Amino acid sequence: MSSNRPTPDRRAFLATLAAAGAVAALRPEVVVAASRRAPESVDSQEWDLSWLDTLTGAHKQVFDMGALGERTPLRVPRNYLNAAREVLKKEFPEVNTVIGIASSAFPINVSDAIWARYELGEKWKVTDPATGTWATRNIYSARPGTPAFSTSVEGLQARGAIFWQCDNALRGIAAQFASDTGRPAADIRTELIAGFMPGVKLIPAHTLLIGLVQERGCSYEMVV
Repeated sequence: MSSNRPTPDRRAFLATLAAAGAVAALRPEVVVAASRRAPESVDSQEWDLSWLDTLTGAHKQVFDMGALGERTPLRVPRNYLNAAREVLKKEFPEVNTVIGIASSAFPINVSDAIWARYELGEKWKVTDPATGTWATRNIYSARPGTPAFSTSVEGLQARGAIFWQCDNALRGIAAQFASDTGRPAADIRTELIAGFMPGVKLIPAHTLLIGLVQERGCSYEMVV
């Protein structure tokens, strides 16, 4: 008897469609126009994907970050790493984690300055737990020794996690901000890249990298 349940590959495909839809939600007419220009810009740029060769652990998983919610989505890869340590008695480099970010979770990848300048808290509907108002800082960043460190970018990077940012999505976001500010989208994109959290990798297309890391043995999980 055939089953109607989606296969893992189909789930990955549907997840990338959902991520693309989240970009369009920002401003459909602006993002669609930007996405039509993306293939030319990607073809004209050199991409360093050598980090893929570091995914050599016995256990590997890619986390496809969806929309931000009241609870940090970074708790999911934290829980995975904790379980691997407690149950399998293994940690990095035997356990590899990749945090794939397109558009919906874009604020995770950028600095406090970008959050403040482009009012990311209000745009993405993220409140600062310290103030109860729209966040003007990256609430997914934390210093070692603080309660939030285990579910922060820095805390997960300390455990070997790799974060990426989809350039196709980034161009759509830059186009949106350009429409809002009247500045050139290319200049805003450059500014956003300069404002990445340390270690974040710019990749050409989320949909491509989701496939490439799975080819290297990563299991797939969508975080919503």
